[in-house]
Amino acid sequence: MTTAIAVSGLVKDFGPRTRALDGLELQVETGEVHGFLGPNGAGKTTTIRVLLGLLRADDGHVALLGGDPWHGAAALHRRLAYVPGEVNLWPNLTGGEVIDVLGDLRGGLDPHRREELLDRFQLDPTKKIRAYSKGNRQKVALVAAFSSDVELYLLDEPTSGLDPLMEAVFQDLVQELRADGRSILLSSHILAEVEALCDRVTIIRAGRAAESGTFDDLRHLTRTSVVVDTAKRLGSVGQWPGVHDARVHDRHAELSVDPGELNHVLGRLVDLEVRSMVTSPPTLEELFMRHYGEDIAVSARDAAEAVTAR
Repeated sequence: MTTAIAVSGLVKDFGPRTRALDGLELQVETGEVHGFLGPNGAGKTTTIRVLLGLLRADDGHVALLGGDPWHGAAALHRRLAYVPGEVNLWPNLTGGEVIDVLGDLRGGLDPHRREELLDRFQLDPTKKIRAYSKGNRQKVALVAAFSSDVELYLLDEPTSGLDPLMEAVFQDLVQELRADGRSILLSSHILAEVEALCDRVTIIRAGRAAESGTFDDLRHLTRTSVVVDTAKRLGSVGQWPGVHDARVHDRHAELSVDPGELNHVLGRLVDLEVRSMVTSPPTLEELFMRHYGEDIAVSARDAAEAVTAR
């Protein structure tokens, strides 16, 4: 099997006026970490619930590990592990008891792996769930998932509540799983996390895949940042084709350049006798803002107008 998840034309409605998924296309190859990006309401969690067999698709095709998640959920759940961003667990059980219960649902855990993960996440399994912080409850779910010998991991905001040290532990584990040939769908708002871990990403907007590909595939969507010092004055650089947001101070400039104009701009800078220059490729955050910046601006304006109206 070369495809762990294959979604085509997926539609999911909630009532006659709310379409959560509108022809979504998503493909996760076996052995890859696939980032799933989008703001609240874009359809990420709804997609994962369809993949888990918790929601039935209204239209389209969904295949998970070669099976149908709606009709074959029980069998498929033994082959996958799921970690949500909001973990609700049995408050009167200990962390260790919850880990074992969740493991039994998948056919059991590797006890040596369980102990290793408890140590790496610095989790005391003898405490009751009600005594845990949000971060420790998240660790319980992660230990239970990563202790299981499964083919696919569905991770929906899995590091919610973790501190930076535990976030680093999580990233190490994901890289180990990838090296072992496991498949991972990672939904996250932490763009640096996705950029560090994922082989490919899908950006979802209003229930549709806005873009999908490797980071190199997606970097063409945004401009490259350039900071340069030259021997000659840079006064006209802001009028050059492909240059945007130029901030010029005599012989120092900070600017952004369209991908197709980068070589031309660099050539003109060389003519001004470059003394130092730093170029930065577009980050995943910039890719994200390209798709959602307008929506965020509208939301912020609406919020400000609502406050003013009060």
